[in-house]
Amino acid sequence: MNLNKLIMPAVAAALEAGTAILEVYHQDFEDFAVAEKADKSPLTIADTQSHEIIAARLAAFDFPVLSEEGRHLAYDQRKNWDFFWMVDPLDGTKEFIKRNDEFTVNIALIQNDAPIMGVIYVPVLRQLYFAARDAGAYRVVLDSDADFSDLSLDALIARSETICAGPGENRPFTIVGSRSHATKELEDYVEKKRQAHGDLKFISAGSSLKLCRVAEGSADVYPRLGPTMEWDTAAGHIIAECAGACVFRADNGEPVRYNKKNLLNPWFFVSNGRH
Repeated sequence: MNLNKLIMPAVAAALEAGTAILEVYHQDFEDFAVAEKADKSPLTIADTQSHEIIAARLAAFDFPVLSEEGRHLAYDQRKNWDFFWMVDPLDGTKEFIKRNDEFTVNIALIQNDAPIMGVIYVPVLRQLYFAARDAGAYRVVLDSDADFSDLSLDALIARSETICAGPGENRPFTIVGSRSHATKELEDYVEKKRQAHGDLKFISAGSSLKLCRVAEGSADVYPRLGPTMEWDTAAGHIIAECAGACVFRADNGEPVRYNKKNLLNPWFFVSNGRH
């Protein structure tokens, strides 16, 4: 499979969805209602509009789409998928509602049980992260008037910078953690590392930006010692891996897998090796 031919359609879908999200985001707060899903998580019209745009864009390809806001098929119907799209149309809905700008659009392509391509778009910052297996990981800030309808992947890469997970220069050991989902286990981990490293920095971030922080080298480790779903992490997972980081389960050190019977992720770490 030529992943290069799939990156730009995924980028186009993420950008179009991001535009729709911002149209809602810039309305008066009273103009968009917040519903509550069965799991008590919030849902806005921006989530559903983004899902519809991405699903329509990706329908051009002969792969199923598993989206947070789409229909969740029973495991028996999806367990034999060789390839499928994993989508979070608006990752960080709580951050969206709080209006702190830390929300993203996440699109990943999964082969069997592992992500092989990922796109993360940060609409407010117009910041795009993208990666594919054996092709590297990249970051670019888009011009406000950028038109990517005819842009090639080579042209996009030429405008982007390669990102690399690493210790960074002149900064302390850095942990990135959830802004809205802190846990006692995370607090204990941070304290343990503070004792080990002395000089330590903790960064709070929302959505899949936490995986991006490790991928781009601005943090050493993202300990996720709390619940996430597969669509929360798939795109960031492959971006982090292509940048040189490792994504592994907290309980046994094995890789995080996708398209499980239960789409809830195990606790995990994203690390540049210094965790």
